[in-house]
Amino acid sequence: MEALRILLPVALLGNGLAAGGLMIAVLGGAPLLLSLPTERYVVTHQFMATRFDPFMPACMVAALICDVGLALVTGTALTAALFGLCALLLVGAMVVSLAKNVPINRWIATVDPQALPDNWTEIDPRVRWSNWNRVRTALVLAALAVLVLNTGLLLHAN
Repeated sequence: MEALRILLPVALLGNGLAAGGLMIAVLGGAPLLLSLPTERYVVTHQFMATRFDPFMPACMVAALICDVGLALVTGTALTAALFGLCALLLVGAMVVSLAKNVPINRWIATVDPQALPDNWTEIDPRVRWSNWNRVRTALVLAALAVLVLNTGLLLHAN
């Protein structure tokens, strides 16, 4: 029970911060980036990525570790399964991040806004990045919803 008192708040905090950060990107960041002229887009994306990239993985990894720990120490099969589901949803978001969004962020970090590639209109990653960001946001929000539901079940049981 002591592990539950430590892991559950950290899981809620990490997952909540990740969900909030991703929602900021969905509600404000992506629409802003999509509306900017190309040169301003590159500079703004470079600025934003350096702030979100170190923060978001730390939140998701902390939540994931706690969810796995909670699945192992929780008292019932239902709550263990729900914590496991939270972990799987977070892993899904991490896979999307690492396979889709992070490579775009890394590439944009190397682009000189004053010397854009000649084929920029064909390779402009804004719509692709925004679409994958929505996918990972949905996964993290689903993990948070399951985590909150599971927290309610645990509170009701005690």
